[in-house]
Amino acid sequence: MTGYDPAPLRTPHKADRLLISPSGEPGAFDALFVDCPFVCSDGGEYLMTYVGFDGTGYQTALSRSRDLTTWSPGEVVFPRDPGHPYRRYNAALTSIVRDNRLGSDGQVTWLDGRAIGTYHAYPEPGMESGAAIIGFVVSEDLRTWKDTGSVLRPQDGGAWERGGLYKSWLLRHDGLFHCFYNAKNRTYDGWREQIGYAVSPDLEHWERPGSEPVVPNGGPGAFDERFASDPCVLRDGDWWVMFYFGLSFDGHAREGYAVSRDLRTWKKGGEILVDVGPPGSVDDTYAHKPAVVTHEGRLHHFYTAVRRAEPYLVGEHRMTEHRGVGVAWA
Repeated sequence: MTGYDPAPLRTPHKADRLLISPSGEPGAFDALFVDCPFVCSDGGEYLMTYVGFDGTGYQTALSRSRDLTTWSPGEVVFPRDPGHPYRRYNAALTSIVRDNRLGSDGQVTWLDGRAIGTYHAYPEPGMESGAAIIGFVVSEDLRTWKDTGSVLRPQDGGAWERGGLYKSWLLRHDGLFHCFYNAKNRTYDGWREQIGYAVSPDLEHWERPGSEPVVPNGGPGAFDERFASDPCVLRDGDWWVMFYFGLSFDGHAREGYAVSRDLRTWKKGGEILVDVGPPGSVDDTYAHKPAVVTHEGRLHHFYTAVRRAEPYLVGEHRMTEHRGVGVAWA
């Protein structure tokens, strides 16, 4: 028992359609799939960043909404950069510093007129090929981003993260930046993923407070036995809540949570918040990668929804799943 009441986290209603789907247009940034939603707000409207995959790597788009239901076509705001030391093939912007409160609309935090984001990038073309790094960027308009600070590298962490770093969540609290992320123990062939974090006063000098993950894999049969991944960290009163997904050896990914008083020591809640749907539904395989905001008093839990599909072609690429953005709400 944690002492935390998870009632505010529950979102029993689930959309039966994708909010954002892949375009299926060969050559488009989102031709094959869309993934990794992040939701915030600014200037009275909601914003969603998400990544698209075209067969070469990730690029990030920005979409807008007034009601969290209807979203504008995505505009690529964080493209690949052939001349960049890390983003030659991939540019996956995964979070922007925002209002930390669970019950908020996620207003972007502007520091000296700039928004601050975090991304990960893989060093090779293809689907998440090689050991990725995490970097940091700033923007004055949420559409054009420039590098800032230093990067987090897998070789600087513990043995559990040497295979590469994944989706990161950046927050600011008490004058410090906290970067939560999942990482894998090896780059290829049956790896495991767990969650760690690093702390910095300035985005330049980073410290990993410990050499072990703060949210490790669960035990045999647990929903997160193989992966404990993709943290989304928000404040609920005196508690910090981490939404994250688990992958079990049954081949399904589901959303769970952990709680903390100090951002360092986490206790798993032991409840599935968003489960996979029945066969044929938009999320019959994976319901994972959380992004959470509140609208008109109701929690909205966005996630990547994946269903199995009969093999089909997009250009020269053979696809066996359909991947897009879904949502559940209170």
